[in-house]
Amino acid sequence: MFILLCIDVSSRQKEIETKLRNTQREMEVLKSQVQGKSNKVVFGASISVGGNIGPFNTHTTLIYKKVYVNTGSFNPAAAKLITAIRIFTAPVRGVYYFSFSGHNHSSKPMGLQLMKNGGYVVTSYNHAAGNHYEAATNGMTLQLEVGDQVYMRLVQNTWIFDNMHNLSTFIGLLLFPL
Repeated sequence: MFILLCIDVSSRQKEIETKLRNTQREMEVLKSQVQGKSNKVVFGASISVGGNIGPFNTHTTLIYKKVYVNTGSFNPAAAKLITAIRIFTAPVRGVYYFSFSGHNHSSKPMGLQLMKNGGYVVTSYNHAAGNHYEAATNGMTLQLEVGDQVYMRLVQNTWIFDNMHNLSTFIGLLLFPL
């Protein structure tokens, strides 16, 4: 009886050791995925054009020409300039955070919209209200699938201002992959 019990314990121990090795391998794979490129998605850019952009008689996708950082997010086919950010394309499924700011002279309105796959998400709007400079900001956390596109749009008949001080910005980052 004692010998059978020892054989059974030994067999069970080998089974547990095999499961432990398999679990350790799976953990290493998951760890490498988390530490890999999938969690290093971030960009930050400004329009950086001296002067006014707009107004246009239709909604217009904004181009951010001064790129401060762009890791794993830029789709060159979606932009006019390789050094600019026009459309962010999600490289991994996950939860992302986006923030934007706009600057304008309040003699004219400014309307900015954060867009996802062609649909409106949030807006920031300054009404024409005098003769001074104003800023507006907004942001949103979004769950994105691989290939989802996020971009900024200038509302028709509004305008935005930027200069060497980089007053109008757009940032995005992956908070965590799903």
